[in-house]
Amino acid sequence: MPRISHGVVMIAALLATGCSSGIGAASSAPSPRASAVSPVASPPSPSPSLSPSARPSGSLAERTLAAMSLRDKVAQLFTIVVWGQKAGAASKENEARYGVATPAQVVEKFRPGGVILFDWAGNVSGASQVAALTTGLREAAARSGEAPLLIGVDQENGLVSRLKSLVTKFPGASEIGETGRTANARDVARATGEELRDLGISLDFAPVADVNINPRNPVIGPRAYGSDPGKVAAMVGAAVDGFHAAGVASVAKHFPGHGDTSVDSHTGLPVITHSKTQWRKLDAPPFRAAIAHDVDAIMSAHVVMPKLDPSGDPATLSHRILTGLLREELGFDGVISTDALDMAGVRKKYGDAEVAVRAVLAGADMLLMPPNLPKAYDAVLGAVKSGRISERRIDESVLRILRLKDKRGVFGPIRTDPGALRSAAHRKVAERVFAAVR
Repeated sequence: MPRISHGVVMIAALLATGCSSGIGAASSAPSPRASAVSPVASPPSPSPSLSPSARPSGSLAERTLAAMSLRDKVAQLFTIVVWGQKAGAASKENEARYGVATPAQVVEKFRPGGVILFDWAGNVSGASQVAALTTGLREAAARSGEAPLLIGVDQENGLVSRLKSLVTKFPGASEIGETGRTANARDVARATGEELRDLGISLDFAPVADVNINPRNPVIGPRAYGSDPGKVAAMVGAAVDGFHAAGVASVAKHFPGHGDTSVDSHTGLPVITHSKTQWRKLDAPPFRAAIAHDVDAIMSAHVVMPKLDPSGDPATLSHRILTGLLREELGFDGVISTDALDMAGVRKKYGDAEVAVRAVLAGADMLLMPPNLPKAYDAVLGAVKSGRISERRIDESVLRILRLKDKRGVFGPIRTDPGALRSAAHRKVAERVFAAVR
């Protein structure tokens, strides 16, 4: 079936999702002053003085950054949840959290960098419905701001499958790992990515790069490719290649490794006692492989590794881990995403406003699912205005996010093809891999 073009090209003349499996505690309705942008205001003018990294250049991402106000740059860091099946349909949950009723109004008001879809948020009921929702959200972003909207989902396959019966049923990571063939990881990721693209989804919060070495692990388990670091690394690299072949961004998770825990970071704060030598041997290889295969983003874990950072902060808030290890030792210069900020593992020590600020200071670019967006947004904006976070630091994160969007075609026309899902070719891939499971 040919792709259906919705005829919307992202405003382009000058311009150029976790784990995340739980619902955050409901926040009180935000006041109009707490919003990033008034829903009725015209787009703000660009900042009169731009930091050097934001000055116009030849790339689409840099030109877009140069045209953005500070408020819009801060908003670009956030990837949020919206409630409802239709971009224009009202939801009481949106009203309570954001002060506006429809998903489209949320996007127009706050201008977030991304939206992550969930079945529990009412976003998923049918293929045509999801395609219409993603189209409507991206059209809302095109009407209201400089940057296009990135739409992501947690579609790991197996245990974590947000799109359920809408897409082809593929084996989960542990089953793919059991086949011993990296080609299976690549083929499943490619077919998954093609179906996401047909729904208007440009980023998958997959693959899981954790090495599941703890049999009591309550949160990773079969979501990992296995317990051997070398074999997991090979599978992760192949999966990244598969997503890229489909034109979809991939996110390796959960750095620096969530495989040796007996506590679920959704409900508590796991502590892993690996030494740096053990970490390099057991946890790091799959992330090294993902980076070698040019993974678009890496997600942090809400875990404490006291021998990597004695502060007691989870990795999501650790400069030593996100910047020292991931950026400097492993050489990663793509997008660092937090795991969901509504999870208990990251909320134990600091309030929701401070968590967002500390994540940026640690090195995170994408702030995923803050439980109170207005509070988190105001905290980061206030930290920039006070000098606690430099505008140059914000520019670095936004530029990474915009480059990802450019690389994966998010600036381009909005096209979906929901009728192409569960094709015969994809079903054959699933059948072949399921048959190869040992």
